[in-house]
Amino acid sequence: MENYIVSARKYRPLTFQSVVGQKTLTVTLKNAIQNNKLAHAYLFCGPRGVGKTSCARIFAKTINCLSPSVEGEACNACESCRAFNEQRSLNIHELDAASNNSVDDIRILTEQVRVPPPLGKYKVFIIDEVHMLSQQAFNAFLKTLEEPPRHAIFILATTEKHKVIPTILSRCQIYDFARITVADIVDHLQYVASIEGVTAEAEALNVIAAKADGGMRDALSIFDQAVSFTEGNVTYKAVIENLNVLDYDYYFRMTEAILSGNISECLLLLDEILRNGFEGQNVITGLASHFRDLLVCKDKSTVVLLEVGASIRDRYATIADRCPESFLFRALELSNQCDLNYRISRNKKLLLELTLIQLCNLNCPLADSAPEGKTVVPTSASVSIPIPVQAQSLSVPPVMPAPPPSPSKKQASPVSTSLKNMAANTGKKELSSHPVGVNLRQPFTEEDLHTHWLAYAETIKKKVHLYNTMTSCKPVLGEDSTFDVTVPNPGLQDELAVDSGEILSYLREKLKNAGVMMRVKVNEESTNRIAVTAAEKYEYLRNINPLVDELKKNLQLTLE
Repeated sequence: MENYIVSARKYRPLTFQSVVGQKTLTVTLKNAIQNNKLAHAYLFCGPRGVGKTSCARIFAKTINCLSPSVEGEACNACESCRAFNEQRSLNIHELDAASNNSVDDIRILTEQVRVPPPLGKYKVFIIDEVHMLSQQAFNAFLKTLEEPPRHAIFILATTEKHKVIPTILSRCQIYDFARITVADIVDHLQYVASIEGVTAEAEALNVIAAKADGGMRDALSIFDQAVSFTEGNVTYKAVIENLNVLDYDYYFRMTEAILSGNISECLLLLDEILRNGFEGQNVITGLASHFRDLLVCKDKSTVVLLEVGASIRDRYATIADRCPESFLFRALELSNQCDLNYRISRNKKLLLELTLIQLCNLNCPLADSAPEGKTVVPTSASVSIPIPVQAQSLSVPPVMPAPPPSPSKKQASPVSTSLKNMAANTGKKELSSHPVGVNLRQPFTEEDLHTHWLAYAETIKKKVHLYNTMTSCKPVLGEDSTFDVTVPNPGLQDELAVDSGEILSYLREKLKNAGVMMRVKVNEESTNRIAVTAAEKYEYLRNINPLVDELKKNLQLTLE
């Protein structure tokens, strides 16, 4: 029985032309050889499986070839090339720095550098994973690397260039290898499949290429695994089953449910995915990538960024036409925020479910678009408010409807900072108090807004700080039913944000407009101004706490 050789070794590049996805680098190396302008030290850096060591070997073979071709490739016929191909060449020395990283290993290497090549012009020393050398080994290697004999050439390869000391970097020509694109990997896999007599669907090869994450060696290894699983008939369905990859269909179904505002369907679909053994973080990162792919489909000039097969690309284009850009921007933001909070969350499934609920409410249909015989009663969660970067402008997070809290006090799970803000606004009676059948998009004036703003303030007189803030800070109506409230300091900004859920719910009901949104800003002038006089200091304290007025009055204090 013939010995089996894995594809990653069997189809390893033997010429510069056969290197996939690194044309710029290979052309540069060939030109240097043809023009006889060889450096004494090279550093090849880049991700795993992109051809660093292969290019180093091809380079070493080519510069010692006795009769190179016109294109700058090795002839593979002379004694030097045959010795290299049969792995008996004495001109090429490879050192794995991951396991030979001591000073003694470098001393042995420097002793070998002194000996001239028995055949050909150059002795080439390839040091793989050079970043693993110890500090002492680097120091012992410096002098030899800087001034080697004329016949010695060093090629250092690493996946972590930042770990190589600067004194080594300064002595090398640096070549950065890029990740191989999905299209290039698919083309090479199709070539391998044709040679091996394997039938492979284009979508299956796309999944393999995406899973390889830019590494050809990983792609060929996954390809061998898929061929063994399918017995030579590599199909899309078999590949996603073998690799435990989420099918595109799941994401399309999830998007359909989100666009229709079907929360139940989203939660059931999430539960099905998790029961099939998929990790929750992979689900949310995959969904974020899915929204990204939908976004790039919105513009014909960016469709080239979509690395999927033709049939799935058409499906993406169809769904993208139904997705407003604002929806995709916000969906990407929510998905990314969920991904960032996933590891620190104690209730990870709840975090995923809350994110899906928020996504459903981004595009929730209003009452006038409800099916006949049914009335959709949107909650305040139907409105999403962008989260600002700077603390100077605080946007209120969407409010989620929830059952009334249990009488027994339990410690809440700190899912994430944003979810804490939402939790502070849940359990309020006003959240579902919209009367059925009202016009949820009725226009209103700034005077109407101010009237109901003060009316709400009268209902919370017991909350003295909030009452004083609302009566002293007049809301200013902007565009799209959004109003701004400017407060004198960040403390009042935070206090107003805590009760924002109740305030918005009250205003939406009274103004009969579910699109009412609030932005709370800090007056930068009052925040940055330094109090000097007694009157300014008193004004500063009064802005922080309006009760200072009562204290001054009760104690009969005067300003000096």
